[in-house]
Amino acid sequence: MIKKTLYFENPAYLSLKNQQLLIKLPEVEKSDSVPESFKESSVKTIPIEDIGIVILDNKQITLTHGLIEALLANNCALITCGSNRMPVGLQLPLDGNTLQSERFQAQIDASLPLKKQLWQQTIQAKISNQAHVLKTTRNAVVGNMLKWVNDVKSGDSENLEGRAAAYYWKNLFPDIEGFTRGREGVPPNNLLNYGYAILRAVIARALVASGLLPTFGIHHHNRYNAYCLADDIMEPYRPFVDRLVVEIVETYNYTSLPIELSKEIKTKLLSIPVLDVVINEQRSPLMIAAGQTTASLSKCYLGEMRKIAYPSFP
Repeated sequence: MIKKTLYFENPAYLSLKNQQLLIKLPEVEKSDSVPESFKESSVKTIPIEDIGIVILDNKQITLTHGLIEALLANNCALITCGSNRMPVGLQLPLDGNTLQSERFQAQIDASLPLKKQLWQQTIQAKISNQAHVLKTTRNAVVGNMLKWVNDVKSGDSENLEGRAAAYYWKNLFPDIEGFTRGREGVPPNNLLNYGYAILRAVIARALVASGLLPTFGIHHHNRYNAYCLADDIMEPYRPFVDRLVVEIVETYNYTSLPIELSKEIKTKLLSIPVLDVVINEQRSPLMIAAGQTTASLSKCYLGEMRKIAYPSFP
């Protein structure tokens, strides 16, 4: 089942009743001139079990503790945005799987050779998907990237990920002079930042559901990063966000890309969890595929599988 992604941009009262998310509008609730019948009809409800991601993008949104508890109990990812309207926080449940203690231990005990092999597979899948994006959106030469896919060694000891990234970003937005990928860079870096934040939440949520620690990575290691494993596993998924951003950018004049994302742009980026991918030779929404990827990773840690299931393009 595909879980819903809910985005709240305006003031709202969010609470819980009968395992339903209740949405009330402050301007309606506070008004003395509005009939009670209208107030009752303006209340919206959504089953908690149908929700996968909630994005809060207004400082005048009120949530009850009971609602937060129910969302986390149903493995929902809760994203908060800052004054710049960009995601700044992510809240996840502490226990998303009944066997997580066993899986935590297997993850922690994973040998260095295993982690290097998993990283090799991750980078191969990432570069392969990047090559597809370049070929299909820019008709760029990608023979070199396909060769790099086959040349990636255990642990990516020769950093072919970095070589591929340099070529990829140089050719993905050729009409933006000197474009480089960076969090503080010129647009469409802001679109990429927002899209990756949504993707990160999807992957982190799937990791928790598979009984894994999002903090404990196979390659990324940073004491200040609570989601190192999510950052590892999302790498082959990033090109799906990149392609969506290319499609959005092409509707604008390159010189007039907005610094602050419009509601229309955010709406398109919020479709990331339901983007079409191919995994295990079947079409699937990205959010469902993420669960298959993290489940396969868990089995790799447990010694039941040797390869992570990563997505490719349809």
